[in-house]
Amino acid sequence: MIMKSALVALVTSATLGMAACATVDVAQYSLEKPPLDLAQYFTGTVDGWGIFQDRSGTVVKRFTVRIDCTWKGNEGTLDEYFEYTDGTTQNRIWKLVRNGNRYTGTAADVVGTAQGTAAGNALHWNYVLALPVDGKTWNMDMDDWMFLIDDGTMLNRTTMTKFGLRVGEVTLSFRKR
Repeated sequence: MIMKSALVALVTSATLGMAACATVDVAQYSLEKPPLDLAQYFTGTVDGWGIFQDRSGTVVKRFTVRIDCTWKGNEGTLDEYFEYTDGTTQNRIWKLVRNGNRYTGTAADVVGTAQGTAAGNALHWNYVLALPVDGKTWNMDMDDWMFLIDDGTMLNRTTMTKFGLRVGEVTLSFRKR
């Protein structure tokens, strides 16, 4: 009886573990409107307001971001200027390439290349971010979702994980000028 209980617990744990790793398929948003076209939305200047929450849900950072955006054909540059409420600043320059509904992106603090797919009003990105923490650099897995709400408003939610464990979340709202 003890062996059977242990086996049931093991199977249940494995099933729950696999379900936790499952992700939503961006294709399920294919009929949602308005359709998200990164080159159309991220042209000109876009302003953003965001928070970072640790794994317990506590807001540990608040920030604003101004993004100066340009596109030439299927190649875009998003020049991001972050200002945090603790007085620190940060700059990240994304270089994006569009190929149909797929996007790739690079930035100085992104390890390798970000991969994303758009469908309907949504974009799903995955990438690794080299994040400085207490004098060390941690490579964080980023599961990044963007949803176009209307022609000027986009919401962005990113889950950060390390070794498969959730470290925190970034929530952003964008408004196109």
